[in-house]
Amino acid sequence: MHATPPHAKPPAQPLGSGHGARARRRVTTVAAATLAVAAVTPATLAAASPSATVSPSTVAPGGRVALNLEGCGTKTGRASSTAFGEVLLTPGNLQATNLFANATISRNASIGTHRVLFECGTPRGEQVSISIQVISGAARGGIGGSFASMSTGQIAAGGALAAGALGTGVWLLRRRSTA
Repeated sequence: MHATPPHAKPPAQPLGSGHGARARRRVTTVAAATLAVAAVTPATLAAASPSATVSPSTVAPGGRVALNLEGCGTKTGRASSTAFGEVLLTPGNLQATNLFANATISRNASIGTHRVLFECGTPRGEQVSISIQVISGAARGGIGGSFASMSTGQIAAGGALAAGALGTGVWLLRRRSTA
């Protein structure tokens, strides 16, 4: 019987066996599965139909709406409605994953539901339609009514916080430049 000295290395195992080989097989399997998913994903995304949003979905004549169309795969599109006519959509980013535009609701638009038809690319491209609601009343101008639900105390507190932040910024800049 031979005793192995404590500082000796264990005998080498043949290549392709042991824990290292199992780890390589797992990595290979995971890589193959990832590649398969990556190969199928673009085809799945290309088959998805476009989706559209109009914000706000309820608006008064003279008001503005933001139009957004995603999933076209083209760099152009258009949106049309009896509420605002026709507008061209332009890319919102370099990849053209979404197209957008703003539209003003006609002052003569009838009160009620109006269909907005979005088209991808050419006039015979994929289409999706959603509805907007035109309500009676005037469009909010100026600040858009963002202060309507706030009390005077809330407005004063917000102003004080903004002034404090501005003062702190000026103090920090002046302190830094004199040091």
